Amino acid sequence: MSQEFTENDWRRLIASIGEDPDRPGLLETPARVAKAWKHWTSGYDQNPVELLKAFEDGAEQYNEFIIVRNIPVYSHCEHHLAPFFGKATIGYIPNGKIVGLSKLTRLVDCFAKRLQVQERMTMQIANALMDVLEPKAVGVIVKCRHLCMESRGIRTPGEETVTSAMLGELQPNLAMRTEFLALAKD
Repeated sequence: MSQEFTENDWRRLIASIGEDPDRPGLLETPARVAKAWKHWTSGYDQNPVELLKAFEDGAEQYNEFIIVRNIPVYSHCEHHLAPFFGKATIGYIPNGKIVGLSKLTRLVDCFAKRLQVQERMTMQIANALMDVLEPKAVGVIVKCRHLCMESRGIRTPGEETVTSAMLGELQPNLAMRTEFLALAKD
């Protein structure tokens, strides 16, 4: 059973770091932060299967990659609750079913709006596509910057973490994998 984090909890956090939550600039902050975190974690309220409405009309003859590049990723690392952000590229080869292109962006957003590690999120996106569309192949590449690395600890600004998932025929087929990677490049 989940227990909601209230505005009073955010007030306590502000006070615990040495600030005055009653200071004019901070008076409305607890309400704003509560609303922001509700948005940033709204992926828990979404079912990825329901997002991926598949169409069979128009897909039966198409057997090449469908790729959407530069899908925005905004998430929070589950280890520090720090933001990470970047871009995702999704590609698949249909096997009789396609999905509306905007649904790929919604799928990324669904998994990004959860506390995450980039590696798991990449696999969740790929597995959801495989499960719903049953395509011949799925490829997902996610490139992100992590504020937990940039602003604390090792402090390495600008480093990008790249994760990928290659499922279906992309795993054994080097030519297909090479084609996907070439098409996925910016």
